[in-house]
Formats: sequence, structure tokens, C-alpha cells
Amino acid sequence: MTRPPSPPAPAHRRTGLPLLALGALVASSLGLAAPPARAADTLLSQGRPATASSQEGDAYAASAAVDGDLTGTRWASRWSDPQWLQVDLGRVANLSRAVLTWEAAYGRSYQVQASDNGTDWRTLRAVTGGDGGTDDLALSGSGRYVRVLGTERSGGYGYSLWEFQVYGNTDGTVPPPVGGPVRVTGSQGDWRLTVAGQPYTVKGLTWGPAIADAPRYMPDVKSMGANTIRTWGTDGSTKPLLDAAAANGIRVINGFWLQPGGGPGSGGCVNYVTDSAYKSTALTEFAKWVETYKSHPATLMWNVGNESVLGLQNCYSGTELEAQRNAYASFVNDVAERIHSIDPDHPVTSTDAWTGAWPYYERNAPDLDLYAVNSYGGVCGVQEDWRQGGYTKPYLITEGGPAGEWEVPDDANGVPDEPTDVQKADGYAKAWDCVTGHRGVALGATLFHYGIEHDFGGVWFNLLPDGLKRLSYYAVKKAYAGSTGGDNTPPVITNMAVTPASSAPAGGEFTVRADVRDPDGDPVAYKVFLSGTYASGDKRLVEARWRSTGNGTFAVTAPEKPGVWKVYVRAEDGRGNAGIETRSVRVVAPPVSGTNVALNKPTTASSFQASYGDCPCEPAKATDGRADTRWASDWSDPQWIRVDLGAPTALRTLQLVWDPAYAKSYEVQVSDDGNAWRTVHTTTTGNGDVDTIDVAATARYVRLHLTARGTGWGYSLHEFGVYG
Repeated sequence: MTRPPSPPAPAHRRTGLPLLALGALVASSLGLAAPPARAADTLLSQGRPATASSQEGDAYAASAAVDGDLTGTRWASRWSDPQWLQVDLGRVANLSRAVLTWEAAYGRSYQVQASDNGTDWRTLRAVTGGDGGTDDLALSGSGRYVRVLGTERSGGYGYSLWEFQVYGNTDGTVPPPVGGPVRVTGSQGDWRLTVAGQPYTVKGLTWGPAIADAPRYMPDVKSMGANTIRTWGTDGSTKPLLDAAAANGIRVINGFWLQPGGGPGSGGCVNYVTDSAYKSTALTEFAKWVETYKSHPATLMWNVGNESVLGLQNCYSGTELEAQRNAYASFVNDVAERIHSIDPDHPVTSTDAWTGAWPYYERNAPDLDLYAVNSYGGVCGVQEDWRQGGYTKPYLITEGGPAGEWEVPDDANGVPDEPTDVQKADGYAKAWDCVTGHRGVALGATLFHYGIEHDFGGVWFNLLPDGLKRLSYYAVKKAYAGSTGGDNTPPVITNMAVTPASSAPAGGEFTVRADVRDPDGDPVAYKVFLSGTYASGDKRLVEARWRSTGNGTFAVTAPEKPGVWKVYVRAEDGRGNAGIETRSVRVVAPPVSGTNVALNKPTTASSFQASYGDCPCEPAKATDGRADTRWASDWSDPQWIRVDLGAPTALRTLQLVWDPAYAKSYEVQVSDDGNAWRTVHTTTTGNGDVDTIDVAATARYVRLHLTARGTGWGYSLHEFGVYG
């Protein structure tokens, strides 16, 4: 909620006191007197990047408190304690004064603090009993970052400052505000990017952490030698990220998302030939945020769409696909035209997943200033693609790094063979070498990915999953900064192996072995994780049950659910670094003693899927003894499947190997004639794992009566084993 700009001050605050007496009261209540301005004092804060703990709305941003407008614009916080506003002076300064011009919502208690890195703060002045107006505070100390930390509000509103002015001196010069016009200059094959007239090579990272964590992580991005981050979406939530970037001298490629974003299989399917409403809405929305952030000192350029030319193949085919791709590229040009009309000072590009998108831009999007592509294992081929295509614009690599899941060969278990930590680090270094090797055309890269997610994709690509720095982190730092400066680096894992790799019994144990060395001789602590990304679609990493058996060998308890799982060994050095290696393990149903009397016996069911995915999925595929085939029912309740053993047989054990489409509730029934059934087992707590059931009965027919599905699909069994 936004309140009126300036509610009237309570009458008792300014009534019945001569001006002189009022000034004396203020000085007394603050425990200070307004110091005289000194000739050496320089206003350091005006126009510098400012950030805040919160803002009441778009009109009350932190930057409004350092814009020099004492009565027209202001910062206002949310209505809670504590809150803070900070300004980045650009370099360490000797501080002499802070002048706080409060709006009616002032701080009764607050501190003025300084920091050299934006993280570690020291208090230069503490104020209690403040009553608003203008507080002119003498300071003694130094710092690059100065903030006011409000701990007690004067009323029910938040904190609000018309202006926060910081005075002092540096080396006699005041750093200019971050920013300046960004241009693509030069001529064919000899282009460069410039910011405020100075050459600028994009040394970037794609951004992963939450925007709220940007002040925490942005100094680390800067320490890596990076100067740019890339986002995929820009809206009203973006400003704190831009503010944190500017405060650390980082610039931002502001992305705009278009459907179907993210390549094949992602996003929705828009008809770019006919859907004028979608295009109009997107154009209006994008223009709004360009207008909002065009003057932000962190803005480097605008990036329209992400992998949509390729992604359209998920929606269309043939001549219609070609028409859609041309219409999409034409719409990108409409967006570029609109952006340029609002913001002539920042370039516009568009990203796709392969250079095959560039001919569509060349034909239909002449207003793009440069091209962009996401390229991983093939990044070193982009230069040749550009040359063969005869293109007349430079490009950026907007995602890049080691080979992705879609680019590597499969391992013995039939899933992508993930590169090792060493191979990934080499992949980043090689990618950067190939970018910088295309001088005058490749203007830099935002490598993928400055992320902290600790899941399947996070371990494959993130530089610091779970906040722990990988070999890849240091490879990028070396590429951008020229060296790692003697940093302590992660443990290195080699020769990881799983035994048995293709037949680990569900719920049983398998062995993992790895050679681990720490380059700095640090003691190493281990964790073992499992991911069901290929077995169940769950990409999370869950810590496994495991025990060390010495010499880098671990006994790991296998999941209960069959399928191919990923197992990860993480070695931590206690200094914020980790080595992570992964291999696959195929979990199979545990062996059952005795003979499977249902094997290849006549099997019938209430229904089966004739065509869907890997189907037809006939009932007989549940009793064929193969783990790679299955029976699948219609998507409704109830269903049944039964097997005819041919003669009355003594039964001892049933083993049900479920597909992810499992039964939550079912009964095991037996019959002598296929008509009269008796129930020998019931459950309402099925979870899709292998069910091994003890049965003491003699019968010719065995049936599963399935009454409640565990998913929205039908029921599906890889194996329906009956042992006697």
C-alpha cells in the first residue's frame, strides 16, 4: 500500500518553540550539534548507486535519496523495523559528515555505518531520540559504502528520506556515476562494445540466486573478475538486483521472456502469425520496463527472447514451422524498434539455442544491434558458423560452459555420461578461449551458471551448488581475472566407480569408490547423495544412507525404486570448496528365491494402453520377465490384471515391480476357477517401490484388484512375479 506523499506533522512537534530553541532541543536530543561545513568536504553520494532493504513502491526507490532533489523525490521503506539505505561511493573515502533530510516518517533511533566491502559494517554514529527534520551529523572514519540503519520508527509508517548526503574526501577526485551510453561500434569484423566511450568486453555469468540475495553474492561475482550478469526476465521485481549490481560495478543484460522459451519442450505455443493480442501485450509490457530501467546505471543491454526459434519446433512442423519462425523474428524486430525508440543508449539482442536461428534474424530483424546464442559443447564452432553464414553483425555467447546432457554419449546404463569436475573446468576455460579467439566479432560471454541450486542440473552446471565453490568456479575466475590469486581450491575426485553398476538390488547395498586429493592438504569430509532424475523424474539430491569402508570406498544403500539413479560423492575441504563426482547405478528388483511360476503364463487385464509413449503395453508384458517392458492400464479406477498359472499351485511370494504409475491401494486375490475370488493381501499405502509380498495360498489364478492410483496416470507394472 502507498500512503499520501507527506502527511501533516503532529502539531506538538513544531508549535510553541522559537526557531533557536527548537534547534537547541534537536541538538540536545541527538547529543550533537550541526558541524560547520569544511572547505575540504566534498559531496560524495549524489548520483551514486543506492540500495535499500525495501521500498514502499516503484516511486520510492533508494536512488531517490541520492538524486539531489531535496523536496521532490524520496526513498520510503516498508512499515517495519529494522530497515536500511546504503550508498556505494565507488571507492574508499575519508568521511566527515552525513546529512539526512527526513520526510515526516523519520527515524527515532538509527545508526550511520560504513563498510569497505558492503558486508562488514562498523558504526560511525548512533542516534536516539531523533525527531526528524534535517540531521547534520559529524562523522569520523572511512569506507566505500555508507548506510543508515533504522532501528526504531517514529510512527506507524516506515522510514522516508528526501535525501541522504555523505561528505568527505578521497584522493581529490569524485568517481563518476556508474553507467553511460552503451554502443556497438566499429565495422565488419572489427566491432567492439563500448560503455561511456570505453571498450567493454562482456565477462559475464548468468544469474541464479534469489534477487533478495543479490547484495550477498554480487561482491563475489565481482571478485571473480566478472563485469556482467544476465537475466531471463525483467519486471517490477528486478530493481533490487540492478541496484546490487550497480553497487558492485556490475552491469546487467536485462532479459525479456517470450514463448516458447527455453528450447524444445518448454513454454507455451504462441501463434506468431495470428496472435496479435499476445504480441501487443508483450510489447506493452516490455516497453514499460525499458522506460523504468533505461537510466539505471547497471543496465548494459536488452535481450529479447530465449531459444524460441528452436523451441517453436515443439509447436509446429513443416511449412507452418517456417512461417512461425519468420513471424517470431519479425516480432523480435518490432520489440527492438520499440526499445530503441524509448532507449537509444543501450543495444538490443536476441538469444537462441543454435546459430541456425541467425538467418531468421538476418532476414526479419534488422534492428537488432547484435546476435546472441547459447552454446555449450559446440561453442568453439560458433566462429565458423558465423563465417560460413556471412553475417554482418557481432554476437555474444549468452550461455556457455561444459557439454550439456544433450551433447554427451550415454553410459553403460543408457543415461548421459556427465563430465567430471576436471572436464567441466576445462570446458569453461576452452569456451572462454574460443570466445576471445574471435576478435572483433565475439563481444564476450555470460557463462552458465552462477547458481547455488543443489540438484541434478545444479551439480551439472552451477559454479557453487549448495554455496560450495567447484573447480569450475576457479576456472572461470582464472579466465576473467587472469589468475586465482593463490586461492584455496577444491578437492579433486578421480576414478569414481560404482559396483555393481547395472544390478544394484533395491534396498540393498552397492559400493562406490573414488580417489580424492586436496591440492592444499586440507582434511576432507564426505557426503553421498542420490538423484532420481532418470528413475522418477525427481531432480533433487537427497543424502543417501551410506558408510565409509575406508580408502575412499563407501557402502551405499540403494533406493527401493528400480531404475537408473545418479549417485554423487561430495568432498568438502571446510573452506567453502567442494569436489563433486557422479556416476549412474541401475537399481533392480531384489532377487526372490524360488521359481517365478507366472513367467510367460497367459495374462489378461481390464484394459491396456495401445499407444502412448513406449506402448503398446499389453498385459503379457507384466509377466515376460523383462524389466524394460510394462503393462499399462487406462487412466481410471478400478482396474485389474490377472495371470493363469495353468494349474493349482502353492504360492509363497509375489513381487510387483511398479512403473512410476503405481497403485496406492490394491488387493491381491486368488481363485481356483477364475470366478470366485478370495483376498490374501490388502494395502492402502502403496508408494511405487518394489512390493515383495508373502502369500500362503494355493490357487490357479492370481489377480491384482487395483482401486486407487498413486498418480494421475493409470496403473503400470514392469513385472508381476508369482513365486511358489
